[in-house]
Amino acid sequence: MTDISSSKDYSHPQYKKDRDTLNSIMAGPADNTNLAELARLRIRYDGFQGARDIQSDLDKMLVKLDMSEDELFAKTREIHQSEVIFKPTWMKKGEDWS
Repeated sequence: MTDISSSKDYSHPQYKKDRDTLNSIMAGPADNTNLAELARLRIRYDGFQGARDIQSDLDKMLVKLDMSEDELFAKTREIHQSEVIFKPTWMKKGEDWS
């Protein structure tokens, strides 16, 4: 008996937002924010069964940047050590729970 579910593609709940982000990355400069976003999306879609267009474009971006995934992750680790790229949602809203 064949497991049909293993060949099914799923839609990601963040697809629309991620597609817009990736389009922006592809059109923009290879700055720290875009590199961090690219790494974040690589992690999100790693092993995800679906969003093949996003996965393909993520691969194309690595080729365009002439970077391996490991190099991208090493670079973004350096970036995160020197600056804040992503602010937690509660910080954006001005909430302070301390």
